Amino acid sequence: MRRSLKWLAVLTTIGMLLVLLGGALVTKTESGMGCGRSWPLCNGQLIPDEITMELIIELAHRVVSGGVGLLVLALSIWTWRTIGHIRETKFLSFLSFFTLLLQGLIGAAAVKWGQSDFVLALHFGISLISFAAVLLLTLLIFEVDKKFDADKLIIDKKMQKHILAVTIYSYLVVYSGALVRHVHASLVCRDWPLCVNDSFALPSNMHEWVQMGHRAAAGVIFIWIGYITILAIRNYKHQKVIYWGWIISFILVSLQVTAGALVVLTRLNLFIALAHAFFISCLFGVLSYFILLTTRSKKNSSLTKEKINSQSSTVHTQKDALTK
Repeated sequence: MRRSLKWLAVLTTIGMLLVLLGGALVTKTESGMGCGRSWPLCNGQLIPDEITMELIIELAHRVVSGGVGLLVLALSIWTWRTIGHIRETKFLSFLSFFTLLLQGLIGAAAVKWGQSDFVLALHFGISLISFAAVLLLTLLIFEVDKKFDADKLIIDKKMQKHILAVTIYSYLVVYSGALVRHVHASLVCRDWPLCVNDSFALPSNMHEWVQMGHRAAAGVIFIWIGYITILAIRNYKHQKVIYWGWIISFILVSLQVTAGALVVLTRLNLFIALAHAFFISCLFGVLSYFILLTTRSKKNSSLTKEKINSQSSTVHTQKDALTK
């Protein structure tokens, strides 16, 4: 595989992370109207006369998004032509550019005509899908030289169902978090984990429902991923991609939950808030890779847990024999 393609893939993946964090920065600093109702120009000018911090943040996000959009387009075309024979390549190439274009159009529409908070909350989620598609393309490019044992994985039906369900659920958690920001409910509950310490009363208004709903959803995904990680440690010790992948996922979800709590306790510290968005982006990327691996393991989906354990026992026997 050409080294230049690998460099482009890595650069584009990092660029997509910057787009995600830039979008979160725009929302958290309320810079969405930094350029007024003008798009793609700023206040109708190529070089604005009056420079404000909100304008700099919004304009920088537009410039980075546009540049990364060109990188995504180049990566999509190049991978289509170079590794298009790999089953997932063409779909991911189309998905990565289409979703990035879609989120750009939603952002432009929000500037020109305004959008409801519930529509704007989709903006981050659509960018997240584009990031995941670019990340998977990058992994496919590197798989050509190093397989990560991806073609030898055996994932039982129980684990496949968990992977699919928790990935879909994680997207709902992302949406609920974006909704918290867009309806300005980040500090409506100033304590953690309850809205008001020592009070188990139900939320009294829409903003509290959004905030506490997101906390509850985050708590569920933390417990769920913890449970799946235990399954992976017990049953997939000899399939390192699954074993370490879930350990990394649990670390990421732990960091994400911790950052979420600190966002409240530090009263919206900007760096912690951006870390919160970073951790969930990385987690969704890992879960998306699990989805790809699951589609490859369909031919082995009838394999039972006992067979997987039998495979592990065989490996142990072989190692013992070599030791002796």
